[in-house]
Amino acid sequence: MKLGVLATYRNFLPVTAKTPIFSLGEGDTPLVRCGKLEKEIGCGELYFKLEGCNPTGSFKDRGMVVAVAKALEAGSQTIMCASTGNTSASAAAYAAYCGLTAIIIVSKGNIAAGKLAQATIHGAKIVAIDGNFDQALRIVRSLTEKHPISLVNSVNPHRIEGQKTAAFEIIEALSDAPDHLFIPVGNAGNITAYWKGFVEYYQAGRASHKPKMMGFQAEGAAPIVRGHIIEQPQTIASAIRIGNPASWQRAVTARDESGGIIGIVSDEEIMSAQRLMATGAGVFGEPASAASFAGLIKMIQQGADFSSKKIVCVVTGNGLKDTDAVLQNTMPFLELPADFATVEQALGWS
Repeated sequence: MKLGVLATYRNFLPVTAKTPIFSLGEGDTPLVRCGKLEKEIGCGELYFKLEGCNPTGSFKDRGMVVAVAKALEAGSQTIMCASTGNTSASAAAYAAYCGLTAIIIVSKGNIAAGKLAQATIHGAKIVAIDGNFDQALRIVRSLTEKHPISLVNSVNPHRIEGQKTAAFEIIEALSDAPDHLFIPVGNAGNITAYWKGFVEYYQAGRASHKPKMMGFQAEGAAPIVRGHIIEQPQTIASAIRIGNPASWQRAVTARDESGGIIGIVSDEEIMSAQRLMATGAGVFGEPASAASFAGLIKMIQQGADFSSKKIVCVVTGNGLKDTDAVLQNTMPFLELPADFATVEQALGWS
């Protein structure tokens, strides 16, 4: 039975005697090694951290449980967030579990149907604006400053506290930190959180070193790499379609302190990596999740040598959350009459 993030890591979290301890089963996600892809792409050890195994199918649950627990501790009755999809699903689920009202502001037409369905079925109040995520977040921040409502986007430090626990689990599974951690970068809270977790476990003597943080943004939504806000970010990877990351400076700090990078991958590279993860490792991540593996592949193709390195790629969300991109970019399957001989012949076995 999973204890959950709050109970397992309470000594590393802002938990007090008044903080309610509960869980939907978040955390303790698999770290899967893939020997086949190690040989195929050329790296020492390759692991995928499967955050899609969290209760709502993404890494957001780690931070949300802490943010909601602290909201309850403060007496809040309502939580609110802007979202590209995964945050809305997580906020709605934890609000439902705790008897809170969840209000979600999303960009009209720019949220994957699977994620919108999650927020809807959990009973959240959803507002779709004619604008992008960055505009939605500005509205949410203003509303939560004016009204007694708890903001649960990653600008809430409790979200970062919960998300850092994934770094703890990686160190525990490997008995040390990896050499490099590859991770998608959208609003940049996750790269910030992982770095915080690695630093804290290193300082606690639970790791001999800290990994290099290798973040990757989508080509059409890469404000950190380009050095300026992207007013109209565009990418097939909706979860990282963000033009003005809330944790921009903290992500830069994680990059610089770790000696890592924040780079760019194209939509084509993202979709290619998503397919290779699925066919080569049996791992189906949503498009944004594949940005980490796409970045690794791109670096190797450009001459980087990871042949003796221990690599972890974070798969931030389950592929079932956003299937449209896959179905639009997949070869059509065979459609045949219900006839044995016809099927046998089509398969080349006759």
